[in-house]
Amino acid sequence: MSQGVAELPTEKKHELLALVISFGLFDEDNDPYGEHDFGQVELDTVTYFWKISYYDKNLEYGSPEPSDPAIIAAAK
Repeated sequence: MSQGVAELPTEKKHELLALVISFGLFDEDNDPYGEHDFGQVELDTVTYFWKISYYDKNLEYGSPEPSDPAIIAAAK
């Protein structure tokens, strides 16, 4: 989470998270690999970009298989 988002009031962070959760405008241009791990949303005239990254269990390297929850740790 960026510092700017972390400093938002709790209610605004909840609104922003709800927008990210409900995001569904994936297409070949913004999601060429079908991973649904990146997008942009707007809240109060501010555009926010979000990205979900998956790491190995030691949080050192990218996961060798992001679709397998047994071998990933979601980024904090």
